[in-house]
Amino acid sequence: MVSPDVISLTPHHAKYYAHDLTRRAASGMDRLSMALFDASVDLNPHQIEAALFALQNPLSKGVILADEVGLGKTIEAGIVLCQSWAERRRRLLILCPASLRKQWALELQEKFNLPAVVLDARAYRQARREARNPLDQGAILILSYNFAHSIRDELRAIRWDLVVIDEAHKLRNAYRPSNKVGQGIRWATEDCRKLLLTATPLQNSLLELYGLSTLIDEHLFGDVDAFRAQYAGAGSDLGALRQRLSAFCKRTLRNQVTEYIRYTERKPVTRPFRPTDEEHALYEKVSEFLRREDSYALPRRERHLTALILRKLLASSSAAVAATLDILRQRLQAMLDERTSGTDDTVDLAELLAENEELETDLLDEILGEDEDKAPGRDTDAPVDRQKLREEIAVLARLAEEARSIRVDTKSRTLLKALETGFEQMAMVGAARKAVIFTESRRTQEYLKQFLEANGYAGQLVIFNGSNNGPGETAIYERWLERNQGSDKVTGSRAVNMRTALIEHFRDHASVLIATEAAAEGLNLQFCSLVINYDLPWNPQRIEQRIGRCHRYGQQHDVVVINFLNERNEADRRVLELLEQKFNLFSGVFGASDEVLGTIESGVDFEKRILAIYQACRTPEEIDAAFKALQAEMDEQIRSRLEDTRRALFEHFDEDVHERLRMRLADALARLDRVGRRFWSLTRHVLADQARFDDDAFTFELVRPPREDIPAGRYHLICRVHPQAEGAGQFLYRLSHPLGEHVLAQARDADTPAAEILFDISRHPTRIAVVEALRGKRGYLTLTRLTIESYEREEYLLFSGLTDDGAALDQETMEKLFQCGGHVAGTATIPDTVSRRLAAESERHAQATLSRSLEQNNRYFHEAREKLERWADDMVLSAEKALADTKEQIKALRRQARQATTLAEQHAIQEKLQKLERQQRRQRQEIFRIEDEIMEKRDQLIDQLEQRLAQRTQAETLFTIRWAVV
Repeated sequence: MVSPDVISLTPHHAKYYAHDLTRRAASGMDRLSMALFDASVDLNPHQIEAALFALQNPLSKGVILADEVGLGKTIEAGIVLCQSWAERRRRLLILCPASLRKQWALELQEKFNLPAVVLDARAYRQARREARNPLDQGAILILSYNFAHSIRDELRAIRWDLVVIDEAHKLRNAYRPSNKVGQGIRWATEDCRKLLLTATPLQNSLLELYGLSTLIDEHLFGDVDAFRAQYAGAGSDLGALRQRLSAFCKRTLRNQVTEYIRYTERKPVTRPFRPTDEEHALYEKVSEFLRREDSYALPRRERHLTALILRKLLASSSAAVAATLDILRQRLQAMLDERTSGTDDTVDLAELLAENEELETDLLDEILGEDEDKAPGRDTDAPVDRQKLREEIAVLARLAEEARSIRVDTKSRTLLKALETGFEQMAMVGAARKAVIFTESRRTQEYLKQFLEANGYAGQLVIFNGSNNGPGETAIYERWLERNQGSDKVTGSRAVNMRTALIEHFRDHASVLIATEAAAEGLNLQFCSLVINYDLPWNPQRIEQRIGRCHRYGQQHDVVVINFLNERNEADRRVLELLEQKFNLFSGVFGASDEVLGTIESGVDFEKRILAIYQACRTPEEIDAAFKALQAEMDEQIRSRLEDTRRALFEHFDEDVHERLRMRLADALARLDRVGRRFWSLTRHVLADQARFDDDAFTFELVRPPREDIPAGRYHLICRVHPQAEGAGQFLYRLSHPLGEHVLAQARDADTPAAEILFDISRHPTRIAVVEALRGKRGYLTLTRLTIESYEREEYLLFSGLTDDGAALDQETMEKLFQCGGHVAGTATIPDTVSRRLAAESERHAQATLSRSLEQNNRYFHEAREKLERWADDMVLSAEKALADTKEQIKALRRQARQATTLAEQHAIQEKLQKLERQQRRQRQEIFRIEDEIMEKRDQLIDQLEQRLAQRTQAETLFTIRWAVV
């Protein structure tokens, strides 16, 4: 059944709509129409505003988006990437920490339907072997910082359309020559437009802002000395710095968007448990073994890493401890049997342990990259003490057997009670019966699966880990694949499909997800509101990442976070206290703040501090003293975060921020509604003989596909449905879908000769006053596509029209005329006098549009020129400051000379004075040369901008018609 607001189109309507939907707008909301329509995300006005900010000035080399955590900086960047892709600017690069690469690929695929490829050393070598260019994959490339640095020469050779740098604060020292990775990335991308993402643009020093600015553009400020002189000293002008930052840095606070985003609370629950004497004895014996100073099982080289892994497993489960002790014993047994030498192969051992348990890779990435072998270790050529080796093997065998004898430990029994209590709370508030249990060990994961299945949870469990290749997971995946075969939910990546299948099974059929750290990245579990940290990491950033899987945008209920506490372990108690009270991880609306988490330069470093306490402290008094010292250090770091400075530089104080965001959202929704309706009407017109349409549901059944690469099936207009269209033969229909691109191309290329078109205002569902005023009248109009090439490509659709009595029609009236349905009444002949009049009107409209474009581009030019003028002033200031510093040194030495008591002292001072005076003369001469060089460089850059300002235009007549309104 056709909805009454669906209008009939002519080929001329279709051509106009198609060009309108795909034109490259110069700026404003029109610029984002394609990206916002194609994105499977709920619109938030601050994200739209951030994306527009990133696109605001074509002469800018980039911006920093510095929203507080949880506001969706990835979405903001995704919108910009999506728009670039829609504009066919597809040389796109994302640089991020290694642990975030997969998350980026998933977000781009799921939310924006953008192809993305994670490029690492293995994929790079594979492409080379297959004679393919690894940097030309027809997709957005995602690289880790370190790998990007390693191929910086190849990256620099490509003119990237956009480079996104996530967690950009990690590169804030890129201006320092000692920061090799930062320097490499800065050099490789210096001529590209960049988008930096960070929740913590300022942590320790204002110089961090300078460092971030150099990643974007070396001309935003002068050199570091000039920046320090102006903004990092006593009495600095923070107002001037704020003004300069506002041009390239935007920060939104969570308290500014509570009108649009509903935040729920975190509710912490601590579940104490008291291990049995057998469990406690095992813990103490393994702890004592880990404290051995000289051990074959724990050689000195990378000793911290191995001990850290073993400590994690010791707190996890007896099953994980037993299996790990067996690995250590087998390794020593091989040494005893002389199957291996006495060499220190702890790196291989640590990698093996981490791989077997699927511990987070940050441990290996960070610790293996450090120089930890400074402490003297065993000489690799020294003979093995075979008696000592046998003793260690016996100890490990005995401990492993004790661990295996503990079939069910106290902690897992406590888990049953925690689940029962948690699910009762879920039922009381109407939340789904869902819980995610995080463990740091794959063996513990398997143990918990068997334990819970035997205690009432059979058929209710989902396992999620790094491999996801167990029989249960495979069965879930195969059922999902069969159900969705032929839909666009099935991607070309088995890993992506598997993750989707397991999470959907958890959402729709299971109650409990047991996950290793692999699930702490990239998963959206906002349908689950119970998080259980079965093993509690010592890394606050890792904990925040876990809780953030559920406590995120879209969560409808308070999130309960359950932590376990070993009552017989004083160190465990103090760790939980530190994480809860100092980092505020488990309670409140927002959890850990950016500023507090930002005090942890490296989560692994923090874990090593905790490990040192576990290793060194035995008595409660020692443990208490060590944790007090660590907490005092944390307090000092948090206090020194430049809180007042950060507020002064980044927070918005204007009272109309809420009103501005409200207007931004209303504008976006109105434009999206126009895009959606035009795209729908256009599709009905082009596919009228190939599909069956349901206008009420905005779906259609494609019966006869126009091309082989476009499948038949049911298509759902993306902005009208839930982002996931379920089932086989179900597709999300968007502008970038192959079928959408076919429809647009067909309409753009349609034959539109001069014709008489009758526009039917009487049957239009809503009143359009300016068109109703034309009822009964006739006239002519022409549509011209004007393309301007200047700083960026701009496209305009310009109407020129008149009535039969000679009155000219304005642009808005003719645009609204084409909102009405119509039909072709026949061919039309355009009189010469009318053609000349329309041509003159078209020329006038084109000139007016060119003038507006030039005015806008002139504004961009003046902003860029002012930036270069300030840069030049900064550089001259730096040279003048160097001279002033020398003068001060000379004054100080002259004072010393007057106070000198011996000839030798006087002689030494005079030598220094002469040296400084020569330096002063050189600096006075140099300052004029430096000024000339700086001004010459400035003028060259300005000349380049002026050359780009020249406009190149092209006008194309799309059609001319005879019109009538009936």
